[in-house]
Amino acid sequence: MALGFGLAVLVGVPLGVLCGCFPWLSAFFAPLTIMGRNIPIAALIPLTFSFFGIGEFQKIMFIFIACVAFIVMDSARAVGDVSSRYIDTAYTLGANRRQIIVKVLVPLALPSIFNSLRLLFGLAFGYIMLAELIKFGGEAGGLGDIINMSQRRGFQTHILLVLMIIPLVALAIDRFLYWVQRELFPYQYNSYGLLHRGWRSVSRGLEDLKFFVLRIFSRKPVAAGAGSDEGERVAP
Repeated sequence: MALGFGLAVLVGVPLGVLCGCFPWLSAFFAPLTIMGRNIPIAALIPLTFSFFGIGEFQKIMFIFIACVAFIVMDSARAVGDVSSRYIDTAYTLGANRRQIIVKVLVPLALPSIFNSLRLLFGLAFGYIMLAELIKFGGEAGGLGDIINMSQRRGFQTHILLVLMIIPLVALAIDRFLYWVQRELFPYQYNSYGLLHRGWRSVSRGLEDLKFFVLRIFSRKPVAAGAGSDEGERVAP
């Protein structure tokens, strides 16, 4: 599940940011994202079996297809909600289009994007239950298969136990992601900003390393023997 959701984030967030920045790109992908958001999730199970076979790869692609359209639209909406006064100020200070996207729109939209991803991860946690309802051969089933088998055998206590475990696990994951969200964006949630300060330290270290490497490679090499010739000309 984590791989499928991570793949959806890697594809959906950059694409959503671009859609939020360029209206023509948003209009191009709008039909696909609307179809992806409204397609019945249960209908994706036989479709992914047909295209990706049986196994873990099918589950990864099932989560990817089920989530990527939501991520694209939510990311585009978060970028579109950024106030135009920040863009006007950046243009006044001489920023170009790439700098406005990277240094203005993306940082200001990230809190909303992360919050959307946190909520969508809870839905994806429920989506994977549908994919695990079907088991082939002697492969190990997941929670969905446990519910299915318990229903067939009449073990109601097993079903109730699974239904108690799932919300507890989902709540623990959501609280952890909410803590990460608060610490990444302290200006939004008035927190200590531990992860934000750590990220700034790492980024500053990378910038210093980049500057140091550029200084080393920008130095002009001194020709061999140049120092000795100059010394001979100066010597009396």
